[in-house]
Amino acid sequence: MRYSYDLHLHSCLSPCGDDDMTPGNIAQMAAINGLAIAALTDHNSTRNCPAFFALAKRCGVVPVAGMELTTAEDVHVVCLFRTLEAAMAFGGTVEKYRVRVRNKPAIFGHQILRDENDEVAGEEESLLLNATEIDIPSALTLVNAHDGVCFPAHIDRPSNGIVAVLGAFPTDVPFTAFELHDKDALLPHIDRFPHIRNLRHVVNSDAHYLWDMHEGDYTVELPVDFADCSAQNVRDALIRYLRGEG
Repeated sequence: MRYSYDLHLHSCLSPCGDDDMTPGNIAQMAAINGLAIAALTDHNSTRNCPAFFALAKRCGVVPVAGMELTTAEDVHVVCLFRTLEAAMAFGGTVEKYRVRVRNKPAIFGHQILRDENDEVAGEEESLLLNATEIDIPSALTLVNAHDGVCFPAHIDRPSNGIVAVLGAFPTDVPFTAFELHDKDALLPHIDRFPHIRNLRHVVNSDAHYLWDMHEGDYTVELPVDFADCSAQNVRDALIRYLRGEG
């Protein structure tokens, strides 16, 4: 079956995310936009994923728990997980490697936590935008240890993209996938870096505002029959696909 997706979305926990990007609003907009699968990937945190899971279920959207991790090299990588529990465990590990700087909401934006009823449950006090102490190889190792998938975010963008930061798409890091922001950037990047030709690729919105979310334009073929398309089975198939396993 083909599933429409958007696998890079920021909630109001990300300081650069609009305050209206609550887990409930994201889930409802995903449903309105015809998305079958939506992933919540806040900067360096998974703490709004439990609310997103609960609220996406009510909207009939398959939720994926994830994170946009900022590596020690200042590269953004998307980390996605089969289960909410695995994502939260990974988030707990990342907490140990964050560089603590107090957030200044007037400058960077609020970092709002929401509960399963989409009500305000608190605010993260330490800035989530800055780089962690986890380098790229270690990020892959940690994500794999939590049975997830890790891939470079928006490789075609100048801000925190792996190509922009490192000057190339590394050949010595065993990525199985990569993300584009603009679908038309695929062929130019393959021409420039032929070794990525056989990697999986996805096109995501990296939405920080509700109106930036994709509207079902991008799909992925997953070997999940209609009769067996539980949310967990879809997530499992998605992670296998992005890991190049099926």
